[in-house]
Amino acid sequence: MKDIQHEIQLRPTVVADLEVLFQFQLDEEANHLAAFTSKESQNKESYLAKYTKFLNDPTINNQTIMVGNAIAGSIAKFVMEGNAEITYWIDKNFWGKGIATTALKDFLKIETARPIFGRVAFDNFGSQKVMEKCGFNRIGSDTGFANARKMEIEEFIYRLDN
Repeated sequence: MKDIQHEIQLRPTVVADLEVLFQFQLDEEANHLAAFTSKESQNKESYLAKYTKFLNDPTINNQTIMVGNAIAGSIAKFVMEGNAEITYWIDKNFWGKGIATTALKDFLKIETARPIFGRVAFDNFGSQKVMEKCGFNRIGSDTGFANARKMEIEEFIYRLDN
């Protein structure tokens, strides 16, 4: 099997990427695992307007994850309640290949905000493994309303200090 990790690159997200990234987040299984999605995640115009605005926000570091010439997902740092937070989304076709782990490790080399936090649904074991492989420590949990599941669920809070 080809070493896909050598093909992974991050580049700043551009408006043209948003159409592809919108399609990724329409997947029901991916939405279920992400859990804490936007109330309007199915509304393309809302999605494009929101993320176009984010691309122009200097406090947000938006990167597109490329595997060869294909967009495989996105990764970003944003600030919420004064804390740097990480978020990422991998197209389901690229799951289980180490792409999220490699992309997060690479992202943490260019995004130096620390501490940086990540939040993961209690049953999203793949994303929990990604955070742990990248040096994040689980520091607690919280309960919140998960739009994708239409109910409150537990999420684990992860933190990376260096």
